Amino acid sequence: MTGYGKAEALCNEKKITVELRSVNSKQLDVIIRAPLAYRELEPEMRRRLAPLQRGKVEAFVTVESSEALPAAAVNAALFRSYYGYLKELLSTVGESAVPVEAILKLPEVMAGAKLEVADDEAARALGCVDSAVQQLALFREQEGATIMADILQRVALIGELLVQVEPFEAERIASAKTRLRQALDEAVGAAAVDANRFEQELIYYLEKLDVTEEKTRLHSHCTYFVQTASELGAGRKLGFIAQEMGREINTLGSKANDSNMQRIVVCMKDELEKIKEQLLNVL
Repeated sequence: MTGYGKAEALCNEKKITVELRSVNSKQLDVIIRAPLAYRELEPEMRRRLAPLQRGKVEAFVTVESSEALPAAAVNAALFRSYYGYLKELLSTVGESAVPVEAILKLPEVMAGAKLEVADDEAARALGCVDSAVQQLALFREQEGATIMADILQRVALIGELLVQVEPFEAERIASAKTRLRQALDEAVGAAAVDANRFEQELIYYLEKLDVTEEKTRLHSHCTYFVQTASELGAGRKLGFIAQEMGREINTLGSKANDSNMQRIVVCMKDELEKIKEQLLNVL
């Protein structure tokens, strides 16, 4: 599910900011972008992000400090080595500007810097992670409520469409009976038809068009869907129920044999597809 959370804290003339951004994903996939000094905190950060359960989560940790970077923080000899190599390499392609910022990010260039993080600063940073997680979870909860309201509205619409099938169902049976009788009379003549045998065959034929079971099961699935929607973490279960709803709707369409019923079935399928898309965003 999508979401956003942000928290800030001040510690030792430093401003620590944690931003969390999440997009939908079936599994929890965490990417942490933090200063090199915070590398040892990453395992604990991941542990505190675990309650999010799902989503591709990007965590951005930034530290702004009023203190000047000490000269000893840069490995000057290694910096000059990288600089000379890149300058020579770039000259072969007609470039002269050496990206200094990129050199500073290369391995061991900042090895001389003080990478230890004070305990109070680490505690503040992890506290920011907790606060950002809470904000993101609240964001998801609000978004989830909106999505679920839309889903339940569409389930209710499928139920309303199911009721609209009934008048056409009765008309379809009468129309099929008349059509078959006319076709038979034209083919062999009314005098040659055994009325009892015709009624038996007609009943057998109409049984194949009967959609009573499909309507009953679809109504039951819709009711069960609404009941299950109130359960915590029911996203996967709701997906299974939606699949069963789809089976009944498809069978209803295959048995319809009526243009009006087919149009209603198409509307049901359209609503069900929208429900399935929304369910991908529900835990």
